Amino acid sequence: MQPLRIALAQIAPRLGDLEANVARHLDLLAEARAGGAGLVVFPELGLTGYQLQDLAGEVSMRLDDPRLAQLAAATKPGLSAVVSFVEESADHRLFIAAALLEDGALRHVHRKVFLPTYGMFDERRFFAAGDAIRATPSQLGVGMGLAVCEDFWHVSTPQLLALDGAQLLVNVSSSPGRDLALTSEAGLGTATSWRSLMRTYAQLTTSFVVFVNRVGVDESLSFWGGSEVIGPTGAPLFSAPLFDEGLYMVDVDLADVRRERITLPLLRDERPELVAREWRRLIAERAGLTADTTAEPGSAPGFDVAVER
Repeated sequence: MQPLRIALAQIAPRLGDLEANVARHLDLLAEARAGGAGLVVFPELGLTGYQLQDLAGEVSMRLDDPRLAQLAAATKPGLSAVVSFVEESADHRLFIAAALLEDGALRHVHRKVFLPTYGMFDERRFFAAGDAIRATPSQLGVGMGLAVCEDFWHVSTPQLLALDGAQLLVNVSSSPGRDLALTSEAGLGTATSWRSLMRTYAQLTTSFVVFVNRVGVDESLSFWGGSEVIGPTGAPLFSAPLFDEGLYMVDVDLADVRRERITLPLLRDERPELVAREWRRLIAERAGLTADTTAEPGSAPGFDVAVER
């Protein structure tokens, strides 16, 4: 398998200026292609900016939008790209979406599942939550798993994607800088937290992890960049600088996944049937039901009638 060159588009989108951001994406796709990239990854809401609030409906796109088609056309021939935008569904719900574009077509869309609504975040006020976490085949020869920012603050996301066939996990983010005064190896508390997550997920799923975070400022929020590529051993292969805009190229050997999964067969030894059974028990207990925990492994547990708690 030939090495894959990944281009990390650590950009500063213009808030609410969809046309300018589309043009910037097209320029960077051309630059990445000229540099030999096979995959280009843009950050969360790279086509719109993050702090949209009531602007979200004005910049939303349906999946048949000509501007998405224009971006998809720029991947032909042979290029793969991940872009992120506000998707409007047929019933007019708005989602934070990430799409895989390949060889002239839109191949796969992930809708952000976990919407932070705490601290400085207010996403549930403006967006609907996605309801699926699925890997997808890619022309790169490996399964890909897309996630958006907060999705990776929930350990089930990378595990589900890897068990569903992903060998390359891509998280696109608009993470604002917090804990600016916190002493850490990166000089930024937020960056340290993200880097711990990425290394852990890469090692536990024996997958490549690609993290692309934006830079720049939206209203009062400053975004720190620090995009990364982590190998399937959990070792960092590249870390982009904090706060600096740029298109950063990283070469990876996708065969490393095979070597690591044979050496460390963690995914082989996972017990999804056991985990599913225990999740059903927890869900039943939260709902006020008593689960039948004596069911045979692999069978669907029965439930007693509701009891007072």
